[in-house]
Amino acid sequence: MRRKMGAPKHMQMRVRRLVLAYVLLVLALGTLGCSPGASADAGKDASASGSVSHATTLVSDFHNTDLGCGWTPVDSLDLRYAQRFTIDYYEGGYTLACLADSHRYLMVPEGAEVPQGLADDIVVLQKPADNIYLAASDSMCLFEALGAMDRIMVSGIARDDWQIEAARTAMDEGRIVYGGKYRAPDYELLLERGVRLSIQSSMINHAPDVREKLMSLGIPVLVELSSYESEPLGRAEWILLYGELCDCPDLARHIFDEQVEQVAKLQVNPTGKTVAYFYLNANGMAVVRRPGDYVTKMIEQAGGTYAFDSLDAAEAGSSSATMEMEQFYAQAKDADVIVYNATIDNGPTSLDELIARNKLLADFKAVRSGDVWVTEQNMYQQMIRTGDIIADFNHVLCGDEDGLTYLRRLS
Repeated sequence: MRRKMGAPKHMQMRVRRLVLAYVLLVLALGTLGCSPGASADAGKDASASGSVSHATTLVSDFHNTDLGCGWTPVDSLDLRYAQRFTIDYYEGGYTLACLADSHRYLMVPEGAEVPQGLADDIVVLQKPADNIYLAASDSMCLFEALGAMDRIMVSGIARDDWQIEAARTAMDEGRIVYGGKYRAPDYELLLERGVRLSIQSSMINHAPDVREKLMSLGIPVLVELSSYESEPLGRAEWILLYGELCDCPDLARHIFDEQVEQVAKLQVNPTGKTVAYFYLNANGMAVVRRPGDYVTKMIEQAGGTYAFDSLDAAEAGSSSATMEMEQFYAQAKDADVIVYNATIDNGPTSLDELIARNKLLADFKAVRSGDVWVTEQNMYQQMIRTGDIIADFNHVLCGDEDGLTYLRRLS
């Protein structure tokens, strides 16, 4: 019987060196965002896991109308600003939504059959969507605008965290119940309430086990990506997707067009005024928005110039920047207008309270002139009122504070 012999020692050492070299190569390529044999589909694979870039995702990266059953679209929705979803129409009232995280949803008309032979990645939703578990706070305003809040059964946001009065009332009356945060939903409650769809923010990508559990329970998950839109009106345009979900596309179009008209009628000219938009975190540092973020674009569309336009542009996961107060002071002390972002924390109620948070603020030009404003806490949860928010910024820049809804002066 012949005994198997191992490779000579020098051969073993050579193999080990080659393996080590390969491992180091993989690690190096991984650091650069590459991998051996990487292809054009690598970006799609990344986005499927929830990694969506603010700046680089193209519609062509995720728009895929091949249902797998041989159907071809008869029409497509013409989007003016949004770049994180597409809508295509098929015979018989079927609608396909493609999202920038590479998930696809086929909306089936009420009473219609689900097509045979659909591609495995397509999630089927019945129109109109109902019995929803809503864990994306910026979506509630869209349901309210569409008169479709009765389609929401369970909230992933506690009652007191809603800045939308209609949501608080619905929870007070028991029409919507709290079902736990996105990362820890009450699965038993969701099943008891007959939840058929969960609308989540991109935070669900940090809890993949939750998404998997929901899907295993027969509850489809749709991740709301409007916050990734860099154009302010692109965020508002997401109401067209919800109009398809709720089977009221004409109403959705009307609501969106109103916001577009609100901005158009401003006839904004540059005011020459610089605006510093920020809040102070628990460590006493200033948190500002990066250029290219939707808030900075609202300021620009209102006729202002953003004070921190020298910062790096907004990218995925970094639409804000934290600054030491000395750096913040150097860049913002001469701003004509400062706006304190109270959508993150409880904003100051007076100039004295603002200055008490950091004495350096007393030397700011806007503080000395009294041109200091604070956002109302409901601003973030009202993306469908984007046109009105831009109008408020414009009125502030033009010295007109009558009829403001989302900004108030500190005195």
